[in-house]
Amino acid sequence: MPAHQHGRLPLIWITGAGGLIGNYLLHTAAQFCPGWRVRPLVRLDLDVADFPKVATLFRQEKPGVILHCAALSKSPDCQANPALAQKLNVDVTRHLCELARDIPFIFFSSDLVFDGRTGDYDETSPVNPLSVYAQTKVAAESYVLSNPRHTVIRTSLNGGISPSGDRGFNEQLRNAWRSGEMVRLFTDEFRCPIHAEVTARAAWELLAKNQAGLYHVAGSERLSRWDIGQLLVPRWPDLNPKLVATSFKEYQGAPRAPDTSLNCAKAHKLLSFRLPGLSDWLATHPNDPF
Repeated sequence: MPAHQHGRLPLIWITGAGGLIGNYLLHTAAQFCPGWRVRPLVRLDLDVADFPKVATLFRQEKPGVILHCAALSKSPDCQANPALAQKLNVDVTRHLCELARDIPFIFFSSDLVFDGRTGDYDETSPVNPLSVYAQTKVAAESYVLSNPRHTVIRTSLNGGISPSGDRGFNEQLRNAWRSGEMVRLFTDEFRCPIHAEVTARAAWELLAKNQAGLYHVAGSERLSRWDIGQLLVPRWPDLNPKLVATSFKEYQGAPRAPDTSLNCAKAHKLLSFRLPGLSDWLATHPNDPF
């Protein structure tokens, strides 16, 4: 990481700082990336799809690093509006990559770039995106990785507390229970859930290592949607949570990948800590409002 420049701390941009991962990056920056100023970019301040305004601000502020979290991240929204997904997830990323061609740039991608037929995917596994959201992530990854200074972090289901209260998978479950809904969860669709604060810490450490490229950062435990729900039920007894087990085979709708579990061995070689599984994280954080 560069030293102070002309007596002023160097600057990091965080796009999508009002989202789940972006917000945790913002609030952990002082701990994991001291010596830098952080500029949170949220939609109310700057529309990242307004390319002239973004370019002007880039020239004015001269950030030394960009962490790009902003995206159209809900798969149904992307499926319903592919043109908007292309603009926000691909075109915006490409423009930021061009601006950041001479500085480190970290892009957050998804385990959903895989078709889920095998699971335990590492960074050499071939991608095969099934949904519009996943297709835009694959396209954006190619732009990012064409620059040897730039990094892609693929992650899985992230949880935590978001500013809007509905970005984390745990928040979505809790909101459904609060509304009295009976939540149907697949017993045979698998992910590697992780707390967004852990994802943020890993991103800061990978940035500090200055080894760009492609990394998988997810929980070390492969869990079904049903398993995840079962882990969270005991934390919210006051909501009288209701779950029903169902099968992926009964699902009808936009394409879904059944097992996108990630192998994170490459990242573990660089990180100072082991990425925890959700069960372990919950056990060691009994009072966290997760």
